Amino acid sequence: MRSTTLLALLALVLLYLVSGALVFRALEQPHEQQAQRDLGEVREKFLRAHPCVNEHELGDFIKDVANALGGGADPDTNSTSNSSHSAWNLGSAFFFSGTIITTIGYGNAALRTDAGRLFCIFYALVGIPLFGILLAGVGDRLGSSLRHGIGHIEAIFLKWHVPPELVRVLSAMLFLLIGCLLFVLTPTFVFCYMEDWSKLEAIYFVIVTLTTVGFGDYVAGADPRQDSPAYQPLVWFWILLGLAYFASVLTTIGNWLRVVSRRTRAEMGGLTAQAASWTGTVTARVTQRAGPTAPPQEKEPPLLPPPPCPAQPVLKPQSPSPPEKVQTPSTPTASALDYPSENLAFIDESSDTQSERGCALPRAPRGRRRPNPPRKPARPRGPGRPRDKAVPV
Repeated sequence: MRSTTLLALLALVLLYLVSGALVFRALEQPHEQQAQRDLGEVREKFLRAHPCVNEHELGDFIKDVANALGGGADPDTNSTSNSSHSAWNLGSAFFFSGTIITTIGYGNAALRTDAGRLFCIFYALVGIPLFGILLAGVGDRLGSSLRHGIGHIEAIFLKWHVPPELVRVLSAMLFLLIGCLLFVLTPTFVFCYMEDWSKLEAIYFVIVTLTTVGFGDYVAGADPRQDSPAYQPLVWFWILLGLAYFASVLTTIGNWLRVVSRRTRAEMGGLTAQAASWTGTVTARVTQRAGPTAPPQEKEPPLLPPPPCPAQPVLKPQSPSPPEKVQTPSTPTASALDYPSENLAFIDESSDTQSERGCALPRAPRGRRRPNPPRKPARPRGPGRPRDKAVPV
């Protein structure tokens, strides 16, 4: 991602955060102030009704009650040995462990011991990646199942000669509709019935849970009246499927945005190439109309005839020697001319040919030949072996 794009995205997120802060402050601050005034009125009323109670002692008692409620205590129950309404029975503890690895963290039940907090650190470090792998697998399988079912519906639409573009739009809408029906609307009515919530409270809990926000003001199974040990584990399995569905939806949206980005880049590249071609054409036409602007080229000097080749003297051999066969190449090559010391006979034989052709380049004078060394006498042959015949040269 480019730096300018990253800065623009950061500015957009900050602007979104500031706008959300202003809206939430305008909506919630008056309610907070009213709740604080109500608490003060209740305290004064209690002190007037019980003049023997000190105001400082009453404040300490309220703090103790708040801490006990935060620790999971039930103000309607006086028994401390009843584990059916405990916040740490097996079902509630399973649900709490599920909120750790799903990173929801409602906060209605918190750890109060140092040993529990230390165990929670290592439990979260291992459980969160493990749940991420499970979530990816379940989301892939769930998305494949939904797309396979929607594929049959697409085939029906194509048999009805519906345009493919419209079929794609309808299939995407159907995918979202089925997911919302299974994981949003159906649980909303279930929680309305089980928790005695309003429809707004139920759908608020569903969205806050599936987006892993988890404020904790509404938690399924936190009501002491829900004494079924299997209720909260079932809620956790619904959270697993719902998160997997939302993960598949986000993956589909990301793939769609990636395809759109590639098409946009390809179109922009094509427009850039067309603009460059048009600019080159216009520049060429303007140059042709304006005439040549290049400086005139200098005239080349006339070619002079090659100098005459000097006459070569004829050298006589100093002593007679048997004739020796000299191999001459058929045509001169550049390698022989470049290295004359390797083939002096070729230069001697090709001098007449070069003089007949005009001798474009002057030839170096030939040196005197070295006399051939005398031959060694042949070794005597055996009596039974015939003498080798002399090969004429």
